[in-house]
Amino acid sequence: MHEWSPEQVAQAAGGRLVAPAPHAEGPARAVIDSRAAGPGDLFVGLVGEHVDGGRFAAQALAGGAWGVLVAPEHTDAVRCAMRGAVIAAEDPLAALQRLATAWRRALGCPVVGITGSVGKTSTKDILAAMLAQHLRTVANRENLNTEIGLPMTVLEAPADTEALVLEMGMRGPGQIGELTAIAEPDVGLITAVAPVHLELMGSIEAIAAAKAELVAGLRPGGTAIVPAGEPLLEAHRRDDVTTVTFGPGGDVDELPEGLEVVVTGVGGWGRISAHMRRNALAALAAARALGVEPDGLLDVALSSLRGQRIELPGDIVVVNDCYNANPMSMRAALDDLAASASGRRVAVLGDMLELGPDEARFHAEIGAHARAAGVDVVVAVGPRAAHFADGYGDVIALPDAQAAAAAVPPLLQPGDTVLLKASRGVGLEVVARALEGA
Repeated sequence: MHEWSPEQVAQAAGGRLVAPAPHAEGPARAVIDSRAAGPGDLFVGLVGEHVDGGRFAAQALAGGAWGVLVAPEHTDAVRCAMRGAVIAAEDPLAALQRLATAWRRALGCPVVGITGSVGKTSTKDILAAMLAQHLRTVANRENLNTEIGLPMTVLEAPADTEALVLEMGMRGPGQIGELTAIAEPDVGLITAVAPVHLELMGSIEAIAAAKAELVAGLRPGGTAIVPAGEPLLEAHRRDDVTTVTFGPGGDVDELPEGLEVVVTGVGGWGRISAHMRRNALAALAAARALGVEPDGLLDVALSSLRGQRIELPGDIVVVNDCYNANPMSMRAALDDLAASASGRRVAVLGDMLELGPDEARFHAEIGAHARAAGVDVVVAVGPRAAHFADGYGDVIALPDAQAAAAAVPPLLQPGDTVLLKASRGVGLEVVARALEGA
Protein backbone atom coordinates (compact mmCIF):
# COMPACT_ATOMS: atom_id res chain seq x y z
CA MET A 1 0.00 0.00 0.00
CA HIS A 2 3.03 2.27 0.24
CA GLU A 3 2.40 3.49 -3.33
CA TRP A 4 -1.12 4.68 -2.50
CA SER A 5 -1.98 8.13 -1.22
CA PRO A 6 -3.82 8.52 2.10
CA GLU A 7 -6.93 9.40 0.12
CA GLN A 8 -6.67 6.15 -1.86
CA VAL A 9 -6.26 4.12 1.32
CA ALA A 10 -9.35 5.67 2.87
CA GLN A 11 -11.39 5.17 -0.30
CA ALA A 12 -10.30 1.53 -0.66
CA ALA A 13 -11.29 0.87 2.95
CA GLY A 14 -14.68 2.45 2.43
CA GLY A 15 -13.83 5.03 5.08
CA ARG A 16 -13.48 8.78 5.36
CA LEU A 17 -10.15 10.59 5.69
CA VAL A 18 -10.70 12.82 8.73
CA ALA A 19 -7.10 13.99 9.13
CA PRO A 20 -4.43 13.74 6.42
CA ALA A 21 -1.08 12.04 6.81
CA PRO A 22 1.97 14.32 7.07
CA HIS A 23 3.42 12.69 3.96
CA ALA A 24 2.09 11.64 0.57
CA GLU A 25 2.73 7.89 0.57
CA GLY A 26 0.56 5.18 2.09
CA PRO A 27 1.30 2.66 4.87
CA ALA A 28 3.39 -0.49 4.48
CA ARG A 29 1.16 -2.79 6.52
CA ALA A 30 -1.77 -2.94 8.93
CA VAL A 31 -1.51 -3.84 12.61
CA ILE A 32 -4.13 -4.34 15.32
CA ASP A 33 -1.88 -4.05 18.38
CA SER A 34 -1.15 -0.43 19.22
CA ARG A 35 2.03 -1.51 21.02
CA ALA A 36 3.39 -2.94 17.76
CA ALA A 37 2.50 0.13 15.68
CA GLY A 38 5.49 2.01 14.34
CA PRO A 39 6.53 4.10 11.34
CA GLY A 40 4.76 3.01 8.18
CA ASP A 41 1.99 1.14 10.04
CA LEU A 42 -1.75 1.62 9.79
CA PHE A 43 -3.27 0.82 13.17
CA VAL A 44 -6.78 -0.64 12.90
CA GLY A 45 -8.81 -0.22 16.07
CA LEU A 46 -10.98 -3.33 16.10
CA VAL A 47 -13.94 -3.68 18.41
CA GLY A 48 -13.46 -6.83 20.48
CA GLU A 49 -15.73 -8.68 22.87
CA HIS A 50 -14.23 -6.92 25.88
CA VAL A 51 -12.02 -4.12 24.52
CA ASP A 52 -12.51 -1.47 21.83
CA GLY A 53 -9.15 -1.12 20.09
CA GLY A 54 -10.06 2.38 18.94
CA ARG A 55 -9.34 3.59 22.46
CA PHE A 56 -5.64 2.95 21.81
CA ALA A 57 -5.41 4.93 18.56
CA ALA A 58 -3.61 7.84 20.22
CA GLN A 59 -1.05 5.44 21.64
CA ALA A 60 -0.41 4.05 18.14
CA LEU A 61 0.10 7.54 16.71
CA ALA A 62 2.39 8.42 19.60
CA GLY A 63 4.48 5.41 18.61
CA GLY A 64 4.94 6.86 15.15
CA ALA A 65 2.23 5.02 13.23
CA TRP A 66 1.44 6.24 9.70
CA GLY A 67 -2.18 6.53 10.71
CA VAL A 68 -5.19 4.91 12.32
CA LEU A 69 -8.42 3.37 11.07
CA VAL A 70 -11.08 3.65 13.77
CA ALA A 71 -14.79 3.97 14.38
CA PRO A 72 -16.09 7.57 14.10
CA GLU A 73 -16.51 8.03 17.84
CA HIS A 74 -12.74 7.82 18.30
CA THR A 75 -11.68 10.34 15.67
CA ASP A 76 -12.07 13.52 17.70
CA ALA A 77 -9.75 12.17 20.40
CA VAL A 78 -6.83 11.68 18.03
CA ARG A 79 -7.07 13.92 14.97
CA CYS A 80 -6.04 17.13 16.69
CA ALA A 81 -3.58 15.83 19.24
CA MET A 82 -1.36 13.68 17.03
CA ARG A 83 0.31 13.74 13.63
CA GLY A 84 -0.86 11.00 11.32
CA ALA A 85 -3.71 9.99 9.06
CA VAL A 86 -7.07 9.38 10.71
CA ILE A 87 -9.58 7.28 8.76
CA ALA A 88 -13.09 6.83 10.10
CA ALA A 89 -15.14 3.73 9.29
CA GLU A 90 -18.33 2.49 10.93
CA ASP A 91 -17.00 -1.10 11.00
CA PRO A 92 -13.18 -1.14 11.20
CA LEU A 93 -12.98 -4.90 10.61
CA ALA A 94 -15.05 -4.70 7.43
CA ALA A 95 -12.91 -1.74 6.36
CA LEU A 96 -9.74 -3.78 6.94
CA GLN A 97 -11.15 -6.56 4.80
CA ARG A 98 -12.23 -4.21 2.00
CA LEU A 99 -8.79 -2.63 2.03
CA ALA A 100 -7.18 -6.07 1.70
CA THR A 101 -9.36 -7.00 -1.27
CA ALA A 102 -8.54 -3.72 -2.97
CA TRP A 103 -4.81 -4.27 -2.44
CA ARG A 104 -5.07 -7.88 -3.66
CA ARG A 105 -6.61 -6.54 -6.88
CA ALA A 106 -3.94 -3.87 -7.19
CA LEU A 107 -1.21 -6.47 -6.86
CA GLY A 108 -2.69 -8.41 -9.76
CA CYS A 109 -0.70 -11.53 -8.86
CA PRO A 110 -2.10 -15.08 -8.65
CA VAL A 111 -3.53 -16.08 -5.28
CA VAL A 112 -3.75 -19.58 -3.81
CA GLY A 113 -6.24 -20.21 -1.00
CA ILE A 114 -5.62 -23.24 1.22
CA THR A 115 -7.98 -24.85 3.70
CA GLY A 116 -8.57 -28.33 5.07
CA SER A 117 -9.11 -30.28 8.26
CA VAL A 118 -5.43 -31.19 8.59
CA GLY A 119 -2.17 -30.15 6.98
CA LYS A 120 -3.12 -26.70 5.73
CA THR A 121 -0.34 -24.81 7.52
CA SER A 122 2.38 -27.27 6.48
CA THR A 123 1.05 -27.31 2.92
CA LYS A 124 1.14 -23.50 2.94
CA ASP A 125 4.75 -23.58 4.15
CA ILE A 126 5.79 -26.09 1.47
CA LEU A 127 3.97 -24.28 -1.34
CA ALA A 128 5.49 -20.94 -0.36
CA ALA A 129 8.95 -22.52 -0.53
CA MET A 130 8.19 -24.05 -3.94
CA LEU A 131 6.92 -20.82 -5.42
CA ALA A 132 9.76 -18.77 -3.91
CA GLN A 133 12.20 -20.62 -6.17
CA HIS A 134 10.74 -18.70 -9.10
CA LEU A 135 8.38 -15.97 -7.82
CA ARG A 136 8.43 -13.27 -5.15
CA THR A 137 6.00 -14.95 -2.76
CA VAL A 138 4.12 -13.82 0.34
CA ALA A 139 2.32 -16.25 2.67
CA ASN A 140 0.66 -16.11 6.09
CA ARG A 141 3.08 -16.04 8.98
CA GLU A 142 2.45 -18.97 11.33
CA ASN A 143 -1.37 -19.34 11.43
CA LEU A 144 -2.62 -15.82 10.63
CA ASN A 145 -5.53 -17.45 8.80
CA THR A 146 -8.63 -15.77 10.25
CA GLU A 147 -10.91 -12.94 9.15
CA ILE A 148 -8.32 -10.65 10.76
CA GLY A 149 -5.04 -12.44 10.04
CA LEU A 150 -5.72 -13.11 6.36
CA PRO A 151 -6.35 -9.47 5.37
CA MET A 152 -3.34 -8.39 7.42
CA THR A 153 -1.23 -10.87 5.42
CA VAL A 154 -2.49 -9.45 2.12
CA LEU A 155 -1.70 -5.92 3.25
CA GLU A 156 1.88 -6.91 4.16
CA ALA A 157 2.57 -7.90 0.55
CA PRO A 158 4.84 -5.39 -1.24
CA ALA A 159 3.86 -4.02 -4.63
CA ASP A 160 6.25 -6.35 -6.47
CA THR A 161 4.69 -9.54 -5.02
CA GLU A 162 4.27 -12.21 -7.70
CA ALA A 163 2.29 -14.84 -5.74
CA LEU A 164 0.13 -14.86 -2.61
CA VAL A 165 -0.38 -18.05 -0.60
CA LEU A 166 -3.21 -17.65 1.90
CA GLU A 167 -4.15 -20.24 4.49
CA MET A 168 -7.80 -20.10 5.54
CA GLY A 169 -8.95 -21.32 8.96
CA MET A 170 -12.49 -22.25 9.92
CA ARG A 171 -14.49 -22.36 13.12
CA GLY A 172 -17.95 -22.65 11.59
CA PRO A 173 -20.02 -22.58 8.38
CA GLY A 174 -19.67 -19.53 6.15
CA GLN A 175 -16.21 -18.55 7.35
CA ILE A 176 -14.26 -20.06 4.47
CA GLY A 177 -16.67 -18.32 2.12
CA GLU A 178 -15.98 -15.03 3.89
CA LEU A 179 -12.22 -15.46 3.57
CA THR A 180 -12.55 -16.51 -0.07
CA ALA A 181 -14.50 -13.33 -0.82
CA ILE A 182 -11.68 -11.26 0.69
CA ALA A 183 -8.84 -13.11 -1.06
CA GLU A 184 -10.46 -13.82 -4.44
CA PRO A 185 -8.15 -16.81 -5.06
CA ASP A 186 -7.31 -18.17 -8.49
CA VAL A 187 -6.49 -21.59 -7.03
CA GLY A 188 -8.33 -23.24 -4.15
CA LEU A 189 -6.68 -26.17 -2.36
CA ILE A 190 -8.45 -28.43 0.14
CA THR A 191 -5.92 -30.60 1.96
CA ALA A 192 -8.31 -33.05 3.65
CA VAL A 193 -11.73 -33.58 5.15
CA ALA A 194 -11.61 -35.08 8.64
CA PRO A 195 -13.69 -35.17 11.84
CA VAL A 196 -12.57 -31.80 13.18
CA HIS A 197 -15.07 -29.36 14.78
CA LEU A 198 -17.65 -32.18 14.82
CA GLU A 199 -19.03 -30.79 18.07
CA LEU A 200 -19.85 -27.54 16.26
CA MET A 201 -20.59 -28.78 12.73
CA GLY A 202 -22.58 -31.91 13.57
CA SER A 203 -21.43 -34.19 10.75
CA ILE A 204 -18.48 -34.92 8.48
CA GLU A 205 -20.68 -33.96 5.51
CA ALA A 206 -21.19 -30.50 7.01
CA ILE A 207 -17.43 -30.17 7.47
CA ALA A 208 -16.88 -31.06 3.80
CA ALA A 209 -19.46 -28.50 2.72
CA ALA A 210 -17.79 -25.80 4.82
CA LYS A 211 -14.37 -26.55 3.33
CA ALA A 212 -15.89 -26.62 -0.17
CA GLU A 213 -16.92 -22.98 0.23
CA LEU A 214 -13.43 -22.33 -1.14
CA VAL A 215 -14.33 -24.14 -4.38
CA ALA A 216 -17.69 -22.38 -4.57
CA GLY A 217 -15.97 -19.00 -4.35
CA LEU A 218 -13.48 -19.56 -7.16
CA ARG A 219 -13.90 -17.52 -10.32
CA PRO A 220 -14.91 -19.46 -13.46
CA GLY A 221 -11.76 -20.86 -15.03
CA GLY A 222 -10.01 -21.21 -11.68
CA THR A 223 -8.41 -24.37 -10.36
CA ALA A 224 -9.63 -26.54 -7.48
CA ILE A 225 -7.15 -28.97 -5.94
CA VAL A 226 -8.64 -31.76 -3.83
CA PRO A 227 -7.56 -35.11 -2.38
CA ALA A 228 -7.90 -38.03 -4.75
CA GLY A 229 -10.76 -40.36 -3.93
CA GLU A 230 -12.48 -38.06 -1.45
CA PRO A 231 -16.20 -38.84 -1.93
CA LEU A 232 -17.34 -36.08 0.42
CA LEU A 233 -16.14 -33.44 -2.05
CA GLU A 234 -17.66 -34.96 -5.18
CA ALA A 235 -20.93 -33.07 -4.82
CA HIS A 236 -19.02 -29.78 -4.62
CA ARG A 237 -17.14 -30.01 -7.92
CA ARG A 238 -17.83 -27.36 -10.55
CA ASP A 239 -17.92 -27.80 -14.32
CA ASP A 240 -16.50 -24.30 -14.90
CA VAL A 241 -13.46 -24.91 -12.68
CA THR A 242 -10.51 -27.20 -13.45
CA THR A 243 -10.24 -29.89 -10.76
CA VAL A 244 -6.84 -31.44 -10.01
CA THR A 245 -6.48 -34.33 -7.55
CA PHE A 246 -3.44 -35.26 -5.48
CA GLY A 247 -2.34 -38.31 -3.54
CA PRO A 248 -2.38 -42.01 -4.45
CA GLY A 249 -4.29 -42.49 -7.68
CA GLY A 250 -4.58 -38.76 -8.27
CA ASP A 251 -3.38 -36.45 -11.01
CA VAL A 252 -0.34 -35.58 -8.88
CA ASP A 253 0.73 -38.75 -7.08
CA GLU A 254 4.50 -38.52 -6.82
CA LEU A 255 7.22 -35.94 -6.41
CA PRO A 256 9.53 -35.49 -9.40
CA GLU A 257 12.95 -37.14 -9.24
CA GLY A 258 14.81 -33.84 -9.28
CA LEU A 259 12.99 -32.46 -6.21
CA GLU A 260 14.25 -33.19 -2.69
CA VAL A 261 12.11 -31.78 0.11
CA VAL A 262 13.60 -31.40 3.58
CA VAL A 263 12.13 -29.63 6.57
CA THR A 264 13.88 -27.26 8.92
CA GLY A 265 13.14 -27.72 12.60
CA VAL A 266 14.48 -26.60 15.91
CA GLY A 267 17.21 -29.21 15.82
CA GLY A 268 18.21 -28.95 12.17
CA TRP A 269 16.69 -30.50 9.10
CA GLY A 270 15.56 -33.93 8.06
CA ARG A 271 13.44 -36.03 5.76
CA ILE A 272 9.75 -35.40 5.29
CA SER A 273 7.33 -37.85 6.85
CA ALA A 274 4.67 -39.76 4.97
CA HIS A 275 1.91 -37.28 5.81
CA MET A 276 4.22 -34.37 5.01
CA ARG A 277 4.90 -35.98 1.64
CA ARG A 278 1.15 -35.93 1.01
CA ASN A 279 1.12 -32.22 1.82
CA ALA A 280 4.02 -31.76 -0.60
CA LEU A 281 1.97 -33.41 -3.36
CA ALA A 282 -0.88 -30.97 -2.70
CA ALA A 283 1.57 -28.08 -2.80
CA LEU A 284 3.11 -29.37 -6.02
CA ALA A 285 -0.33 -29.46 -7.66
CA ALA A 286 -0.89 -25.82 -6.66
CA ALA A 287 2.57 -24.75 -7.84
CA ARG A 288 1.95 -26.33 -11.23
CA ALA A 289 -1.41 -24.56 -11.45
CA LEU A 290 0.61 -21.33 -11.29
CA GLY A 291 3.06 -22.58 -13.93
CA VAL A 292 5.89 -23.30 -11.47
CA GLU A 293 7.84 -26.57 -11.49
CA PRO A 294 9.98 -26.75 -8.33
CA ASP A 295 13.24 -28.65 -8.46
CA GLY A 296 16.47 -29.26 -6.61
CA LEU A 297 16.78 -29.06 -2.83
CA LEU A 298 13.72 -27.48 -1.23
CA ASP A 299 14.39 -26.51 2.39
CA VAL A 300 11.05 -25.83 4.09
CA ALA A 301 10.88 -23.95 7.37
CA LEU A 302 7.72 -25.27 9.01
CA SER A 303 5.58 -23.07 11.20
CA SER A 304 6.12 -23.70 14.91
CA LEU A 305 4.81 -26.80 16.72
CA ARG A 306 4.15 -28.68 13.49
CA GLY A 307 6.46 -31.65 13.38
CA GLN A 308 9.79 -30.04 14.22
CA ARG A 309 12.36 -32.58 15.35
CA ILE A 310 14.37 -31.59 18.41
CA GLU A 311 17.56 -33.53 19.11
CA LEU A 312 18.43 -33.95 22.79
CA PRO A 313 21.44 -35.49 24.54
CA GLY A 314 21.44 -39.26 24.65
CA ASP A 315 20.23 -39.58 21.05
CA ILE A 316 16.72 -38.68 22.17
CA VAL A 317 14.56 -37.12 19.45
CA VAL A 318 11.42 -35.11 20.23
CA VAL A 319 8.85 -34.65 17.47
CA ASN A 320 7.04 -31.47 18.47
CA ASP A 321 3.71 -31.72 16.64
CA CYS A 322 1.48 -30.32 19.36
CA TYR A 323 -0.18 -27.40 17.60
CA ASN A 324 -3.36 -29.37 16.99
CA ALA A 325 -4.75 -32.87 16.67
CA ASN A 326 -7.65 -34.87 15.30
CA PRO A 327 -8.09 -38.57 14.46
CA MET A 328 -6.61 -38.26 10.96
CA SER A 329 -3.53 -36.30 11.99
CA MET A 330 -3.00 -38.48 15.08
CA ARG A 331 -2.87 -41.62 12.93
CA ALA A 332 -0.44 -40.01 10.51
CA ALA A 333 1.83 -38.86 13.32
CA LEU A 334 1.84 -42.30 14.96
CA ASP A 335 2.65 -43.94 11.62
CA ASP A 336 5.59 -41.57 11.20
CA LEU A 337 6.76 -42.31 14.73
CA ALA A 338 6.69 -46.02 13.93
CA ALA A 339 8.64 -45.53 10.70
CA SER A 340 11.26 -43.10 11.97
CA ALA A 341 12.15 -44.27 15.47
CA SER A 342 15.29 -46.37 15.86
CA GLY A 343 14.77 -46.92 19.61
CA ARG A 344 11.72 -46.92 21.84
CA ARG A 345 8.62 -45.21 20.53
CA VAL A 346 7.10 -42.91 23.15
CA ALA A 347 3.85 -41.11 22.38
CA VAL A 348 2.72 -38.26 24.63
CA LEU A 349 -0.83 -37.75 23.41
CA GLY A 350 -3.35 -35.27 24.74
CA ASP A 351 -7.07 -34.68 24.32
CA MET A 352 -8.51 -34.32 20.84
CA LEU A 353 -11.13 -31.60 21.31
CA GLU A 354 -14.40 -30.74 19.56
CA LEU A 355 -15.17 -34.33 18.48
CA GLY A 356 -18.71 -34.36 19.81
CA PRO A 357 -20.60 -37.26 21.41
CA ASP A 358 -18.33 -39.95 19.89
CA GLU A 359 -15.15 -38.52 21.41
CA ALA A 360 -14.53 -41.56 23.63
CA ARG A 361 -14.68 -43.89 20.62
CA PHE A 362 -12.34 -41.68 18.58
CA HIS A 363 -9.79 -41.71 21.41
CA ALA A 364 -10.07 -45.47 21.87
CA GLU A 365 -9.47 -45.98 18.14
CA ILE A 366 -6.30 -43.89 18.32
CA GLY A 367 -5.16 -46.02 21.25
CA ALA A 368 -5.68 -49.14 19.14
CA HIS A 369 -3.76 -47.52 16.28
CA ALA A 370 -0.85 -46.75 18.62
CA ARG A 371 -0.76 -50.36 19.73
CA ALA A 372 -0.82 -51.61 16.12
CA ALA A 373 1.95 -49.16 15.21
CA GLY A 374 4.21 -50.65 17.87
CA VAL A 375 4.30 -47.66 20.20
CA ASP A 376 6.13 -48.74 23.36
CA VAL A 377 4.85 -46.12 25.81
CA VAL A 378 1.71 -43.98 25.68
CA VAL A 379 1.34 -41.04 28.01
CA ALA A 380 -2.29 -39.85 27.96
CA VAL A 381 -2.75 -36.20 28.92
CA GLY A 382 -6.21 -34.95 29.84
CA PRO A 383 -9.61 -36.47 30.69
CA ARG A 384 -10.51 -37.43 27.12
CA ALA A 385 -7.07 -38.87 26.47
CA ALA A 386 -7.68 -41.42 29.24
CA HIS A 387 -9.80 -43.28 26.68
CA PHE A 388 -6.63 -44.10 24.70
CA ALA A 389 -6.33 -46.94 27.21
CA ASP A 390 -9.56 -48.47 25.89
CA GLY A 391 -7.73 -49.34 22.68
CA TYR A 392 -4.08 -49.45 23.74
CA GLY A 393 -4.12 -51.05 27.17
CA ASP A 394 -1.99 -49.68 29.99
CA VAL A 395 -1.18 -46.01 29.54
CA ILE A 396 0.36 -43.45 31.86
CA ALA A 397 -2.65 -41.22 32.50
CA LEU A 398 -1.98 -37.63 33.59
CA PRO A 399 -4.48 -34.83 34.23
CA ASP A 400 -2.87 -32.00 32.27
CA ALA A 401 0.19 -30.70 30.41
CA GLN A 402 1.88 -29.40 33.55
CA ALA A 403 1.75 -32.86 35.08
CA ALA A 404 3.16 -34.30 31.87
CA ALA A 405 5.99 -31.75 31.87
CA ALA A 406 7.04 -33.08 35.27
CA ALA A 407 6.48 -36.77 34.56
CA VAL A 408 7.80 -37.33 31.03
CA PRO A 409 11.51 -36.36 31.30
CA PRO A 410 12.33 -39.06 33.91
CA LEU A 411 10.59 -41.69 31.76
CA LEU A 412 12.93 -41.34 28.80
CA GLN A 413 15.86 -43.57 27.92
CA PRO A 414 18.75 -42.99 25.50
CA GLY A 415 17.68 -43.54 21.91
CA ASP A 416 13.98 -42.81 22.48
CA THR A 417 11.87 -40.96 19.93
CA VAL A 418 9.10 -38.96 21.60
CA LEU A 419 5.99 -37.72 19.81
CA LEU A 420 4.10 -34.79 21.37
CA LYS A 421 0.62 -34.32 19.92
CA ALA A 422 -2.67 -32.92 21.18
CA SER A 423 -5.31 -30.34 20.43
CA ARG A 424 -4.19 -26.75 20.89
CA GLY A 425 -6.16 -26.26 24.09
CA VAL A 426 -4.07 -28.88 25.91
CA GLY A 427 -0.90 -26.74 25.73
CA LEU A 428 1.45 -29.69 25.30
CA GLU A 429 4.34 -27.44 24.25
CA VAL A 430 5.25 -27.12 27.95
CA VAL A 431 6.42 -30.72 27.76
CA ALA A 432 8.79 -29.84 24.91
CA ARG A 433 10.18 -26.97 26.95
CA ALA A 434 10.65 -29.27 29.95
CA LEU A 435 12.48 -31.83 27.82
CA GLU A 436 14.78 -29.22 26.30
CA GLY A 437 15.62 -27.96 29.76
CA ALA A 438 16.12 -31.40 31.30
